[in-house]
Amino acid sequence: MTLLWIAFALLLLPALWLLVSPLKRARALHDAQHDHEVNDRSAEQNVAIYRRRLASLEAAYERGDTSREDYEEDRLTLERGLLEDTERLKRAPLKPSASGRLAVPLVMLALVIASVLWYQHEGAEGDLALLAVQEEVMTHPEGSAQMLVERLEKQAARQPENPNVWGMLFPLYRDEGQGQQAIDALERLIEIEGRQPTLLAQLAQIEFFVAGRQLTDRVQSLVDETLEKNSSEPTVLGLLGIEAFDRGAYQVAIDNWRRAIAGMNDPASGEALRQGIQVAQQRLGQTPEGSPASQADAQGPGVHVRVSLAEGLAARHAESTPVFVVARDMAGELPPLAVARLTLGELPAELVLDERHAMSPQASLAQVDEARLVVRVSPSGQATPQAGDMFGERAGVAVGDTDGESVDLVIDRVVE
Repeated sequence: MTLLWIAFALLLLPALWLLVSPLKRARALHDAQHDHEVNDRSAEQNVAIYRRRLASLEAAYERGDTSREDYEEDRLTLERGLLEDTERLKRAPLKPSASGRLAVPLVMLALVIASVLWYQHEGAEGDLALLAVQEEVMTHPEGSAQMLVERLEKQAARQPENPNVWGMLFPLYRDEGQGQQAIDALERLIEIEGRQPTLLAQLAQIEFFVAGRQLTDRVQSLVDETLEKNSSEPTVLGLLGIEAFDRGAYQVAIDNWRRAIAGMNDPASGEALRQGIQVAQQRLGQTPEGSPASQADAQGPGVHVRVSLAEGLAARHAESTPVFVVARDMAGELPPLAVARLTLGELPAELVLDERHAMSPQASLAQVDEARLVVRVSPSGQATPQAGDMFGERAGVAVGDTDGESVDLVIDRVVE
């Protein structure tokens, strides 16, 4: 923070210089103005012009070129013009060049104070403090989630109106199993940010699990409010799918999970729900989606893929390690068009990527003629690449009839 305030001071210096610089020229300007006023002959010139015009007017009257009434009217016009010119030339006495100097430091002080107060109200000093806390915990030899929670709790006491503090605290509480603390933090965040559907959905989800996966009146109220604001909110739809699955309403669970997947941007979360759908379909006696028997029922244009592992990488990870197969558009402008999940022990494996694996109605293989296929072995189970992940890719794969020969997709590289 010291460096930040030094930077502010350096930024204020040019503004303060602009306020001080006129003082250096004040004496020279005063003397120049004084000399100008002393040597100004505008009044004498106006009087001389008046006299010449008056003499010309009197001569015309004496010659009989103008009547008495016209003469008087023109003379009054000349006199009025002279008075107006003389009035405009009147000047207030010059003040000393040193007058008003006291106002400059006062304005400078006011500028500094106003800048500091504005930054404290509108700036990101609190967020910088949060960043410093994160860096401190990450670099600490004994850094842990609990240490981060303790540091953030101190920040919450110092800046209780900063939504980012509570936005960082509630998932930490949730992941540490401190359900009530997570609820309190999230409710505080909602007080600051307003009753946004995503926040209400998170609160409903936490309260649902704290209540032992029960759809209590409180949870139902939050669910209703969320769906009223956003009828396709994926977190709430996923929650309703879990509740329906727990009470044996497997088709309701499948329907809710499918709607949730359509609104998700996280491939890992979407794949978890797909696995839930497969289990629910098994409970209903249906052929699970993604199984070899269901591939004959492919939906829409797609790609028939054969995924395999290069020989030199065979023993690097356990057979249960997740394997993600992703289809993307060639330009990389759309979300993933299709995502499927396997395990390392299932390789080599053949599968069909089609509409059933789409993450949302707005992004599917039906929208493209060619796709880029990426396969990644993720020991961490995370959707984002991590060091040590194994992967392979193939670009320019034609999308269309899935009855033809499969496309080979080989895992042959390692993320460094």
